[in-house]
Amino acid sequence: MRQRVESFDMYTDQQNMLQEVLHGLAQPQKVLQAKYFYDQTGSELFEQITQQPEYYLTRTEIDILSEYQSAIADCIGPVHTLIEYGSGSSRKIKSLLSSLHQLEQYMPIDISKDFLIQSAHQLSKDYPSLRIKAVCGDYSAPLLLPVEEKQKKVIFFPGSTIGNFHPQEAADFLQQSSQLLEKGDGFLIGIDTKKEASVLHAAYNDQAGITAQFNLNILRHINGSLNGTFDVDLFEHVAFYNEQQGRIEMYLKSRIDQIVTIADQRFTFKKGETIHTENSYKYSQEEFQWLAKQNGFTPIRCFTDPQHHFSVHYLEKTRV
Repeated sequence: MRQRVESFDMYTDQQNMLQEVLHGLAQPQKVLQAKYFYDQTGSELFEQITQQPEYYLTRTEIDILSEYQSAIADCIGPVHTLIEYGSGSSRKIKSLLSSLHQLEQYMPIDISKDFLIQSAHQLSKDYPSLRIKAVCGDYSAPLLLPVEEKQKKVIFFPGSTIGNFHPQEAADFLQQSSQLLEKGDGFLIGIDTKKEASVLHAAYNDQAGITAQFNLNILRHINGSLNGTFDVDLFEHVAFYNEQQGRIEMYLKSRIDQIVTIADQRFTFKKGETIHTENSYKYSQEEFQWLAKQNGFTPIRCFTDPQHHFSVHYLEKTRV
């Protein structure tokens, strides 16, 4: 009998993380990559963020996936393997697993291994006939996935996470993703739209302070993984919408002059100096479809909510 959940560890986090953190903190504008939010605690905090009243993104995307469940399945057609980037708790995937035609295999990819395996086993109880291959890996880097070459594949990338990439990085990421696919395979992706600055500001500065905890947790993650000496209480969360750039920018600001050590390297912070932890670019429907067309995909259909706060795009790989 085939094991219902197989796991594949393709993530070598410690050396990569050390190099990237040291490089980022050595820049004139100190920076940490957003993927390092997601240790076990960070993943759990993000799930709490999605439940905050100000954070419209998750509930709106879930509403779209539910409202257009049949239309999305018909648009995609028969599919053998569904690959999910940054699967987290796998909450959004359920409408697809229940509706996609002839689906045999689900492949969640996440860097938070414990959270990934826990979610995969929970999902296998709800979908006992589904083969699950849980891949611990960094989907932003090239991966050699355990997939059947000749079977139709669809990548699912929810949450508007592509907005964390600079537009050129997003273009490179789309090209990289297209290389995992064959002609006729698909990409279902969530995109946050441009809207009133007040709505965006509230979403990243919730009154309960969960986003602030999530932002600060990246320092705890570094301390635990790399023996860093960040005093989390000496930093504060800052997030705002940069309308000219079309993106939310998130930072950690030093409350005092201080020195932090990581792997015997010392980093000096002046009072008020910031670490840039995240961008979240917002795209109009036309902007994103243009980006997709330039990087290996043909837009097939866009699904959105009545307020046009969020969009879900189905793209198809149309060239080799």
